[in-house]
Amino acid sequence: MSTISVTNRQGIAFVDIDNAPVNLLTINLINELNAFILSLKDDRDTKVVVFKSLNPDFFLAHLDITLINGTPGGQAGCIEFSHLISNLKTMKQLSVAVVDGVARGGGNEFVMACDLAYGTENAFFAQPELYINIPTGGQGAVQFARRLGKGKALQALLTGADYSAEQAEALNIITQAVPSAEMDAFLGEMLPILSAWEVRDIMMYKEIVKTSIENESSGAELELRYFLERAKEEKTQLIINTFLKHGGQTEREAKDMQGIFADTANELNG
Repeated sequence: MSTISVTNRQGIAFVDIDNAPVNLLTINLINELNAFILSLKDDRDTKVVVFKSLNPDFFLAHLDITLINGTPGGQAGCIEFSHLISNLKTMKQLSVAVVDGVARGGGNEFVMACDLAYGTENAFFAQPELYINIPTGGQGAVQFARRLGKGKALQALLTGADYSAEQAEALNIITQAVPSAEMDAFLGEMLPILSAWEVRDIMMYKEIVKTSIENESSGAELELRYFLERAKEEKTQLIINTFLKHGGQTEREAKDMQGIFADTANELNG
């Protein structure tokens, strides 16, 4: 691969994007990202995928606009970008975008397709497609409508304005704004927690959340089904018994719940 490099550490795949000079979503980058994401289909060892940029100014600039030419080849490239967004949204692993630069157009759509997204003070997010006579093509308008509501979505789409990480967090475009000086420590604390779960745990909650957003009643039914199925597992009973052994459902919970969880995990993994 020439535009991305992947490093695996303790259940986490770190994907560094480097498509000089501005990290355009060219057909080569789109194909490499698609190939990597699809390669994870049966991977149970990788729990979390973190997308970062090696470019100090750009996370992903936008879709390569030379693909927007109406030719069969150009149309095929744009469709592959749409497939990338869909593949990213449906991957089993937890996807995380760490944005320390510009993410406009397709770049912002990529960020919103990730499960979690964090932006620094150097990050900016926008959907300015209308300035080149096209609508969004990677579900940008769809996501803005769902996340921002009618008025704010229309304002964002019709102005193409840049949003800072703080503004993007407030509008639910990203998960959280994190200062660049604190990002490594933030990820260092969070990622080990996320990667400790099994892929099936991540898939379960992704499915429940997705279904609940679409329909509250269906989400509740799915949640109960998972709950009752997990209650019957031997693993669940073993964890519960060990949890009780280390002070679960006692006064210790008031001040040291995480300690109980840690002691339980240490015994089960020891």
